[in-house]
Amino acid sequence: MSYERLEQCPVCGKNQFKNFLVVTDNSVSKESFVIVECENCSFKFTNPRPDVASIGNYYESEDYISHSNTKAGIINKAYHVVRSITTKQKVELINRYAPTKGSVLDYGCGTGVFLSACKKDGWEIRGVEPSTKAREAASKETEELIASDISELTGEKFDTITMWHVLEHIHTLNETLAQLIDMLQDDGTLVIAVPNADSHDAQLYKENWAAYDVPRHLYHFTQPTMKRFLKKHKMVLEEVLPMKFDAYYVSMLSEKHKAGKTKMLNSVMNGYKSNSYAEKNGNDYSSLIFIARKK
Repeated sequence: MSYERLEQCPVCGKNQFKNFLVVTDNSVSKESFVIVECENCSFKFTNPRPDVASIGNYYESEDYISHSNTKAGIINKAYHVVRSITTKQKVELINRYAPTKGSVLDYGCGTGVFLSACKKDGWEIRGVEPSTKAREAASKETEELIASDISELTGEKFDTITMWHVLEHIHTLNETLAQLIDMLQDDGTLVIAVPNADSHDAQLYKENWAAYDVPRHLYHFTQPTMKRFLKKHKMVLEEVLPMKFDAYYVSMLSEKHKAGKTKMLNSVMNGYKSNSYAEKNGNDYSSLIFIARKK
């Protein structure tokens, strides 16, 4: 296993960090990882982290639902019920913001459920998924060829590009976003969904907050750091939208991390509290969707 340490903040480029939190990988390795915070811009990221060659080992688990599609256990069953609802909402969202129902690229498309729904809705679809297992499932689901790397799509342009809980996984953060923006039509829409480290459930669960998900989550965004990151890439942020179901799902996982078992009542109560807090305090939901366009 090989690790790498970032010497510069991926958002502002400064090199002064402070330790923020030590978090255990509860899903796979049981190793502990340090999350640091940039003293200049407050961006949080896992540092040090497994390098590109080693990170795949940390996805080898049936617990990693977006790659396996497993329905074993109450948490995964709940995930599938909610996913059927949120997939419909995602398609409605891109329809609302798209200049035309043309082409959509889902970067990090997992098992292809969202792309399949887009195809049924009349979109021309393309997907990128580095995981061999998930990519094969996505090809079967969509009946389309799914790329393993962005380089396979050189020269293509898209009306909408989506990243649903993907940006936080990408080692080459700035380079990849720059490539994707270059592939976006001038009037196209960029949709990025990430966990929000400023949410009430993040503050409540601290090192047990499941959405830190180290070391798979390399970065831990908040509204201010995402706004700064998009501005750095000359993108105009149009709107920030909540993913309200995530507060409940993340609370379920967090309760399991904290207590060793799923506590449904606590999960529901804390998910509700998190959403209620966000509604009253600056839209800081457990996960957020950022809608952006080129300047």
